[in-house]
Amino acid sequence: MNRRAFVTCAGAVLAAPFAAGAQQAGKVYRVGYLSGIADPSVPRIETFRQAMAALGWKDGETVVIEYRSAGGNSERFAELAADLVHRGVDVIVAQIPAAVLAVAKETQTIPIVMVNAPDPVQFGLVGSLARPGGNITGLTTLSADLSGKQFELLKALIPRLARVAILSNPTNPWHPIALDGIAARAKSLQVLINIMSVRGPDQLDASFAAMVREQAGAVHVLADPMTVVARSRVAELALKHRLPAMGSVSETTEAGLLASYWPNSEDLHRRAATYVDRILRGARPGDIPIEQPTKYDFVINLKTAKILGLRIPQSLLLRADRVIE
Repeated sequence: MNRRAFVTCAGAVLAAPFAAGAQQAGKVYRVGYLSGIADPSVPRIETFRQAMAALGWKDGETVVIEYRSAGGNSERFAELAADLVHRGVDVIVAQIPAAVLAVAKETQTIPIVMVNAPDPVQFGLVGSLARPGGNITGLTTLSADLSGKQFELLKALIPRLARVAILSNPTNPWHPIALDGIAARAKSLQVLINIMSVRGPDQLDASFAAMVREQAGAVHVLADPMTVVARSRVAELALKHRLPAMGSVSETTEAGLLASYWPNSEDLHRRAATYVDRILRGARPGDIPIEQPTKYDFVINLKTAKILGLRIPQSLLLRADRVIE
């Protein structure tokens, strides 16, 4: 796997105590980790734990990491965020948009480190990426450009594509921004889109049946805890109805979707650990610049392409970071 690089926004990092305070000898710190997915292989929990250990924070010894998962149900974030705040953890790592917003609503004092988050300036969470201010910092990965790029790649994989179904969860706070990005790109590519709103796995069958009735030529699955948890079912339905599918994290392609395009998850979690490290050692989160990824994983499932009878252009196979054969 290629090394993933990140570009750091300009700004000074001041080593002043915040909620966690300057590092104290012998103190065992508590770090909350709020995820949308129970499956530990997807949120890269082990990667985060190992990165923390490499920085001197061994789970159970110098730090206690308290994990909370919504299990694919974003409506649980409010109670989970409240629980971590009530327990008085020193830092909270929030993995996805709904988690970030839930924690931000619960506390303005406990440092929050974002992982997969939308533009926090656009959401009114921080003053700027270079100098966030307040208690929030970390990595912002989601934007209208990201969803637009995913759509563009789907069109490149299937040049004659004329209509695409967009699988969206109306409870996901990032999806309206994603849909704006897709709509703009679809218009420029002269592709029609149909938005399919799905709140839970029990609605997937009906949604895919509707895609077929509306003559969709492919499906673009927006990133969401629910669709990632149910990725095997999404892939099964896409193949059943012979719909090429564009996903988000690489695990969706491994489950059987045609392709995915997303920032490298392991690097995101390693980088998140460095933020937690700096905060526990005394840095103020509001003084630590928020970073954006510059490298992404483009994964193609050639087995799925063959099942669907698709011939992937050689130029795209060469561009892919990984091809599943």
